[in-house]
Amino acid sequence: MQSETPKKIFSSLLVIILDVNPAQDTLLSGEIKLSSILSSVVAFANSHLMLRTHNKVAVLASDPNSCDFIYSDQDELDFKKKTVSSCKMGGSQYELFSHIDRSIKFNIVKFLRDAAEEPHMSRDTVFGASCAKALCYINRLQSNLLPGETMNSRILIISGCDNEGDKYIRCMNTFFTAQKQNVAIDACSLTHDVTLLKQACYITEGSYFRMPKLEGLLLYLQWIFLTEPSSRKKLVIPLAPQLDFRPFCFCHGTLTAIGFVCSLCLTIYCKISPICTTCEAVFKVRSAIAVKPKKKKTKVTTVNN
Repeated sequence: MQSETPKKIFSSLLVIILDVNPAQDTLLSGEIKLSSILSSVVAFANSHLMLRTHNKVAVLASDPNSCDFIYSDQDELDFKKKTVSSCKMGGSQYELFSHIDRSIKFNIVKFLRDAAEEPHMSRDTVFGASCAKALCYINRLQSNLLPGETMNSRILIISGCDNEGDKYIRCMNTFFTAQKQNVAIDACSLTHDVTLLKQACYITEGSYFRMPKLEGLLLYLQWIFLTEPSSRKKLVIPLAPQLDFRPFCFCHGTLTAIGFVCSLCLTIYCKISPICTTCEAVFKVRSAIAVKPKKKKTKVTTVNN
């Protein structure tokens, strides 16, 4: 008798990085509340789980000082241990969806309470550290796959931050790592165009979109980011915006077309500096020394009478 070949299991992992920086323009202006954004993210995560039985989702909160998971596979394992049947219903809602809702709202309150104790709060969210933590999480789940199981992984960044020049090299290192691991990075900007996130989407072949209206956040998330990046070519979605390939300088955080680069750590400066502020390397600047012209000796001629 021929042995039966194991069935192939296809799954999709979506890691959502939610920017909860209180210094965002969207939260400061009062156009939209964080609770409304969180409700749209929870509904979008549940929509992703409904597409396929083996789909997985994780949510990571990020601010200028730290980043941490507010929902991961550990919360899903705790849910499976507590429930006897996976088809158990809670009222009129599927029990897993209500568990995701409760877990995310409980953990986000804990995360914000810990973040409020930090003494300094800037306007720059740690996108590099958040993507690095998401990539480590994806790599761990990829290594634990069963034989015959394949998983496509991608990252979605939802942010209303407009400052983008901080920790440029760290962010670019994580973006190129995601490209090497075939992990697409999508970005949804709530207010301004963020050049750093545009470059991340271009490098990893993801999608970038800036919200025209904050009221339709869930609608735009499901329209553009619910499908896999490989299937988006068959859909009618907004075209990719024009990309600026100029890097950010480390001295002023502005886009620089021509600048100076440290040969050791690749730090970029828009103006010349004798010492690198990142690795403290000392540069030998060759100064042009003005050479004094030699005085011509005047010849004295004698006239013989």
